[in-house]
Amino acid sequence: MSLKNKNSFILGISGGSGSGKTSFIKDIKEHFSDQEICFLSQDDYYKSRDQQKEDENGVKNFDLPDSIEMDEFYFDLVKLTNGINVDRREYTFNNETKDPDIIILKPAPIIIVEGLFVFHDPKLFALLDLKILIHATDTQKIIRRIKRDRVERNYPLEDVLYRYEHHVLPSFEAYIFPFFNKVDMIINNNRSYEMGKDMLVAYLKKVLQTKIL
Repeated sequence: MSLKNKNSFILGISGGSGSGKTSFIKDIKEHFSDQEICFLSQDDYYKSRDQQKEDENGVKNFDLPDSIEMDEFYFDLVKLTNGINVDRREYTFNNETKDPDIIILKPAPIIIVEGLFVFHDPKLFALLDLKILIHATDTQKIIRRIKRDRVERNYPLEDVLYRYEHHVLPSFEAYIFPFFNKVDMIINNNRSYEMGKDMLVAYLKKVLQTKIL
């Protein structure tokens, strides 16, 4: 399978944990139909818990590129650009009370790929037609991380703070910060990303017009 004649416009969105990527993309989705844009998230490509590496204290580290099935993510993108549907089992982040859904992804004129490491993989980075970073201060990111992990994933506060200091921050510095000068746009989300979102929606609408024509 080849991407030589790809017809889809591929947008990559990354940012540190707690920067607001999920909310940003959720708001983007409201402006487009499933026939117009396909969303491919690295959150659905985490390896099983038993495959995750442990740090020196025996704590599983989910903030490394090796925690993601990077090759599967890349080849599913290849499938979508070749007009092939992708079926993927939802990753439930250690939530034993939730039954995972089967996610069905369908090809579309615009494909948005998002995740912590979408810029880290050189072959994936080379495919992106537009690269966007969502950014926020460390204070904002840790507040959002605490709210998310305690409410949605039932993690104790001490565990959240430990992971942020020993896993999240080092990962940001190693795998995301180096791309600040290599992306096309940085959207600040300390208070609101509305202006950046509106600009991106308008741009993607124009891209869709060229794809339809």
